[in-house]
Amino acid sequence: MSLHINFCGTSFSTPVLVASGTFGYGHEVSNLVDVNKLGGIVTKSVTLNPREGNPPPRIFETPSGMLNSIGLANVGVEAFCSVKIPFLDKLNTNVIINIAGSTQDEYIKTLERIEANGGNHIGYEINISCPNVKEGGMAFGVHNHVTESLTKELRKRTNRLLILKLSPNVTNIQDIAQSAEQGGADAVSAINTVVGMSININTRKPNLHTNAGGLSGPAIHPIAVANVFKIYQVVKIPIIGIGGVSNANDIIELMLAGASLVQIGTSNFANSNLGVEVCKDLTQYCQQKNIGNISDIVGKVNTY
Repeated sequence: MSLHINFCGTSFSTPVLVASGTFGYGHEVSNLVDVNKLGGIVTKSVTLNPREGNPPPRIFETPSGMLNSIGLANVGVEAFCSVKIPFLDKLNTNVIINIAGSTQDEYIKTLERIEANGGNHIGYEINISCPNVKEGGMAFGVHNHVTESLTKELRKRTNRLLILKLSPNVTNIQDIAQSAEQGGADAVSAINTVVGMSININTRKPNLHTNAGGLSGPAIHPIAVANVFKIYQVVKIPIIGIGGVSNANDIIELMLAGASLVQIGTSNFANSNLGVEVCKDLTQYCQQKNIGNISDIVGKVNTY
């Protein structure tokens, strides 16, 4: 049997990737993990200009999850191109660069700068959960027309994989997925974090400086499975499943719902080698079920 995945014409040795914001730029854990054994790495978000992020407290652990409001802290695209890409280019695994912004122009300029720099990365994951300052602060990914417009503009500027990362904090994630597809996206990834809030009952203050933040971890896994399943029903492009993955069963569940690849996020903080370790269990599952290639299970949930 094989864990090999052909995804949009690109070969992945396993369906397991590490999610943006949970693995740095790869070099931070290079002494703990053989990153070349991963199916791929999705980098920490890159923005046009450096960002310090939100003031602390900006991380808070919750039952079966974590709230964060990091605020896209990162080195900015210039430093990313000069310092981070040379390391990423040496890796023997697929690298996907996550891009974020506050305006469509910022997304475009960031992608153009990385494209001009070159590199061995296979594509981009576009974080459209960012507040769109020109649309009143609402996230890019809550409007069909904004999602489609941004995707079209980015599509014009790269032949690499273009993956739109979808937010669950919308009325209908299926509509947003279809807008990304119509705009020319090669794939979508789902889901980003779910809006959550926690309050200290003694001080009566929120546990995050920004009051609310993004909830991730095992608590959101059923939400991720449901959203991947819904998206799979309406688009022809492949899906990367994300949300609360902590073991091989979670990966299999997302693939049955319709994901071709799966990202591990919050669990990387507890075990940065999880993305490598779960492959043994995935192989055993396929052997026990007489599955020739793990891609054979994609979308094969037996619904009632």
